[in-house]
Amino acid sequence: MKPQTVREFFRRLSEAMPAPETELEYVNDYTLLVAVVLSAQATDVGVNKATRALFDKVKTPAAMVELGEEELREHIKTIGLFNSKAKNVIALSEMLLEHHGGSVPRDRAALEALPGVGRKTANVVLNTAFGEPTLAVDTHVFRVGNRTGLAKGKTPRAVEDRLLKVIPDDYIMNAHHWLILHGRHICKARRPECWRCPVEDLCAYPDKTPAPES
Repeated sequence: MKPQTVREFFRRLSEAMPAPETELEYVNDYTLLVAVVLSAQATDVGVNKATRALFDKVKTPAAMVELGEEELREHIKTIGLFNSKAKNVIALSEMLLEHHGGSVPRDRAALEALPGVGRKTANVVLNTAFGEPTLAVDTHVFRVGNRTGLAKGKTPRAVEDRLLKVIPDDYIMNAHHWLILHGRHICKARRPECWRCPVEDLCAYPDKTPAPES
């Protein structure tokens, strides 16, 4: 995709979604981190249902450690992989208390050192909590990047690196939100809704989906 096409691509997404934000519900940096860890291989809707009551009660690492792994499992048992996620959330909370004074670090290496936190989670936290120009490449962003021709790559890291090279600086801050929401609601995996896509004519996908018959 040519640079002027990439700029127009994001201009249109920004016009369609002027104030994009994560669909995960959270109350502070810590609960955002927990929500993103819980969202691995789960939907934001499912995570939000489980965390509403949890985040009413628990808003800090100290409160999470006091809650304990067993009760945390009860709160999140509707989420996939809840046993390992509960273990990780307690462990990362203990690490935040021991090494970071109970605060979420604004540092990639420190974030990725936390149990259950990988590059994608670190990117979400750095961008959403701290306003860093990072890109979290989940399945939606990976699909949109490859399908549209915006950023082709065989791995999430390859797509991330390509996106960081091609996205104009004035669009980079919200880029991963636009791409995630576009992939989740329009450029869907099984049946993309090309007939209502704002960037349909810029997209290299050859098998555009026609509008359903009324």
